[in-house]
Amino acid sequence: MKNFILLFIFLFSGIFLLKSQTKDPRYQPKEYVEITHPEWSKNATIYEVNIRQYTPEGTFKAFENHLPRLKKMGVDIIWLMPIHPIGVKNRKGSLGSYYSVKDFYGINSEFGTRKDFQHLVDKIHSMGMYVIIDWVGNHSAWDNPLATQHPDWYTKTKEGNFQPTPWYDWDDVIDFDYDNPDFRKYMTDALKYWVKETNIDGYRADVAGFIPTDFWENARQELDQIKPVFMLAEWESRDLYKKSFDMTYSWSLWDQLRVATNQQKLSGLVEYLSHDVNTVPRNAYRMTFTDNHDKNSWEGNPYLNFGPGLKTAIVMTGVVNGMMLCYSGQEAGLNRSLKFFEKDPIEWKDDVNADLFRKLFHLKHENQALWNGKYGGEMIHVVNDQQDKIISFYREKNKDVVFPILNFSNETVSVNLDTKYDQGNYKELFSGKIFNIEEKTNLKLEPWSYLVLVKE
Repeated sequence: MKNFILLFIFLFSGIFLLKSQTKDPRYQPKEYVEITHPEWSKNATIYEVNIRQYTPEGTFKAFENHLPRLKKMGVDIIWLMPIHPIGVKNRKGSLGSYYSVKDFYGINSEFGTRKDFQHLVDKIHSMGMYVIIDWVGNHSAWDNPLATQHPDWYTKTKEGNFQPTPWYDWDDVIDFDYDNPDFRKYMTDALKYWVKETNIDGYRADVAGFIPTDFWENARQELDQIKPVFMLAEWESRDLYKKSFDMTYSWSLWDQLRVATNQQKLSGLVEYLSHDVNTVPRNAYRMTFTDNHDKNSWEGNPYLNFGPGLKTAIVMTGVVNGMMLCYSGQEAGLNRSLKFFEKDPIEWKDDVNADLFRKLFHLKHENQALWNGKYGGEMIHVVNDQQDKIISFYREKNKDVVFPILNFSNETVSVNLDTKYDQGNYKELFSGKIFNIEEKTNLKLEPWSYLVLVKE
């Protein structure tokens, strides 16, 4: 009788709480991200193309020959570094920086013609892939005609002279002034032009955080009226997710992976994972990477930055929350910094990295646990007894489960994992080996080894 009374009280209390739940809109949870991601982006991967260095010819036409290989690798979004003419005045090196734009409506003749560019875009689309182009909205070349036609569109020194972006040594560019409404309209119209006229799928925005957020919010709204676009911000800031960008860089993951692989300290990487789960909006996309043109050019190549832990770091970028990037040549084992202002072609060869990217990209397509934003599964910590060496977590979505276990140390580690909630049969992504995970699991991991367990 006593048990019956307790059960009655428990059930009654639950009903009461359910009925008394507030309907006041002030207390209802709200999704922070207000933009709608293109439907095709939910399980997309991304690849950055350095046209100048990609082939000996350095042209759109020559790059086209690589598209079947990239499609087979599992690439969805082709991100082209800036395609526009490069300024001559105050140019750095003999060829100059892609990010010193002389004409926002033009094509860099070094890469080919407008017709060549359109053919590339159409070819990418015909193969079921998408293309975004790099947009340099913060500054222009010194000899961009806008400097003569509209000098009031630029910031000035106290003496009234043009200036590079304040505090940086970007001497080959001059800084725009987004306080000018006419300039904002010009830049928005230029963004719309390439989407309308060439049918590109969006943009990667250079130093996006240096440009006012309200500009991006309006630009995104106008672009989406043409077609659903995909926008990547070279920035890492929560405010850009709300109404502007589908994805931002995850600079902080790169930083913490470098610490983890060089110093074998995991506290920063663990903090990153915790912040990702607890502070990043659920439907925000983060781009994860071990290399890109900035890191490669100015901070060394991946082999220098991650040493013997490079493959561990690559795998980590493929299984955490986010969209994994592959930079030009990474899949061929690029082990040097490409020159930025000169011709310096990539050496294409077979490399084990290609298999890493291919398997991770294809797993991304097939397994909903790894999908982007709200479409994927949350990273749930799997407790182990070697927390200073081993990262272990699982992600689950619609019965798809991925369970990564990574050894970020140069030691062979015997690790015990609490897997009472993760039991079942799993197939390891790279070896094909079957693992029967029970309530308690003990594994022996070689230095810098990793397991990506996929539930059968």
